[in-house]
Amino acid sequence: EVQLVESGGGLVQAGGSLRLSCAASGFTFDDYAIGWFRQAPGKEREGVSCINLSDAYTYYADSVEGRFTISSDNAKSTVFLQMNSLKPEDTAVYYCALKLMAHRRYYSDYEHFVDFGSWGRGTQVTVSS
Repeated sequence: EVQLVESGGGLVQAGGSLRLSCAASGFTFDDYAIGWFRQAPGKEREGVSCINLSDAYTYYADSVEGRFTISSDNAKSTVFLQMNSLKPEDTAVYYCALKLMAHRRYYSDYEHFVDFGSWGRGTQVTVSS
């Protein structure tokens, strides 16, 4: 069975950095995508970033472009999210998820963040001002 386990969350000051990890098991890193999402209390879950496991194509939401970097270590079956220049509005529970297909560069923002079927339980990120 697919398992996704997030780690690396914590409390940081605005302008600081955190590195999140998503440890995956139960499938072969293939023509799939891993996405990072976040959800604050009372708000809808939103897509943050995603990566194709086969060709390392990456995509970012406008709100994090230039500040966050997604990467994968396929040998360790792990995906990372390096978060720099953190802002209070980045505060949320961060989740990683698996999609059983790769993304295409012409996909819309919406299409990059739908059809993820397996989810981790999340890790809390809190950014103080």
